[in-house]
Amino acid sequence: MDISVIVPLYNEAESLPELEAWIRRVMEANNFSYEIIFINDGSTDESWEVIKSLKEKNSNVKGVCFRRNYGKSPALNTGFARAKGDVVITMDADLQDSPDEIPELYRMIKEDGYDLVSGWKQKRYDPLSKTIPTKLFNATARKVSGIKNLHDFNCGLKAYRQKVVKRIEVYGDMHRYIPYLAKNAGFTRIGEKVVQHQARKYGKTKFGLDRFVNGYLDLATLWFSAKFGIKPMHLFGLLGSLMFILGFIAAIVVGATKLYNMYSGNPYSLVTDSPYFYLSLTLMILGAQFFLTGFLGELIVRNSHRRNDYEIEEEITAE
Repeated sequence: MDISVIVPLYNEAESLPELEAWIRRVMEANNFSYEIIFINDGSTDESWEVIKSLKEKNSNVKGVCFRRNYGKSPALNTGFARAKGDVVITMDADLQDSPDEIPELYRMIKEDGYDLVSGWKQKRYDPLSKTIPTKLFNATARKVSGIKNLHDFNCGLKAYRQKVVKRIEVYGDMHRYIPYLAKNAGFTRIGEKVVQHQARKYGKTKFGLDRFVNGYLDLATLWFSAKFGIKPMHLFGLLGSLMFILGFIAAIVVGATKLYNMYSGNPYSLVTDSPYFYLSLTLMILGAQFFLTGFLGELIVRNSHRRNDYEIEEEITAE
């Protein structure tokens, strides 16, 4: 099969018939073998009934219906697990992503050799309350991930080589960072394509400003996992050791200062009267806690079944 199109959706019943017909026209015009996998994320409207009616008209339509709303990441992960196409395309169900982009995305994967191609909605039909935070979000994501050539990490329209979606796990709200997940899994051939962004035709946006707060927290999680996920002692042990040593040196300085004043006949006070004593003690306690955190992290990693799960591209063995 050439292409799997995965469409996560939540309360998009009005747009589904038009989207399915549009995808079908593009596929038939290019002689692609394909499947459309609709992931109904606990919709409360008639979305699932519409999907079942589309299946009756088009045998290439498939669907999964969640019992409740889980979010876009679980929906995509479920679709990835079921995708059979050589190239996997993801797009939103609100008709803001154009299926006419599919042939070029397919070509970039198959002919240009990309592992992943992300869409870039260079011209957007969104209010400033959405576009400005989006620009800040993408600038931060580029800096942290090291993927300098992407302008729109969260664009729903993306294309993947099949082995990419089978090797990454999208959970929580990590769909915003799929290129970063792919990079961490060893798929570094990541490209970008300017795509057409269309104004929403039906329904209302699911956009909320809270996603930016959660998005930065998720980005911090991915950064830590990529840098120290299998070697937490390198971070916590180093920080803990430095803090403990600084605290210990500070405590010695406080004690030595008192002894010097005592034997020199200078006025002196109890060590516990000095705020620096408590600062040094706090540093030593925090340092010990950080060190133990890294030690416990190493024990957890050591007992993980994925501790030796390495990405192998090819292998040559003896006959």
